[in-house]
Amino acid sequence: ILISKTVYHEDIRDFGSHNAGMTNMMRTYGKSAAVGTLVGDLLKTVIAVLIARMILGEPGAYIAGTASVIGHIYPCYFGFKGGKGVATAAMMVLMTNPLCFVILFTLFVLIVLGFKYISLGSVMCLMLYPLLLSRLGVIGIVPTLCSFIVAALIVFKHKDNIKRLMNGTENKFSFKKSKKAGEKSETEKENPEK
Repeated sequence: ILISKTVYHEDIRDFGSHNAGMTNMMRTYGKSAAVGTLVGDLLKTVIAVLIARMILGEPGAYIAGTASVIGHIYPCYFGFKGGKGVATAAMMVLMTNPLCFVILFTLFVLIVLGFKYISLGSVMCLMLYPLLLSRLGVIGIVPTLCSFIVAALIVFKHKDNIKRLMNGTENKFSFKKSKKAGEKSETEKENPEK
């Protein structure tokens, strides 16, 4: 939201999927906007988790990571309309259990490469997160509860994507910038009568 408003003088939530996340930024404004969004999403989680870990130890890291995801999805300073929290959740997983992150990220890449749906990879990996965490021997009420909260939030925020996946209308991922509403394609610019 900050990048779209300060750099492009628009609100990313007015375009594409109306989501304030990296994928919609990529489709609407291109790679540099998407990278800037990703860096911001990751840094806020890193800072929150590091501070919480210093004060409260490992349980604090899980709580701060979960709070980062909630704050990303429902930011109070942007009318509680934010992104879908996938990058924020991924950084939380990386900082709290790197092995879990490597496994889930590998699975995510394979799903996206195989099916071309970021939403499918995101939902599948976050659904597996609590199970994988327990299989890796991470026990305790805080990590377990936090992993379920994060997984449930990500799946809930992707409910429309899940419907589109089931209907076969979900957008496939591409590195190309999509045309915004009201913009003309190169063909339309060259042949305005079409």
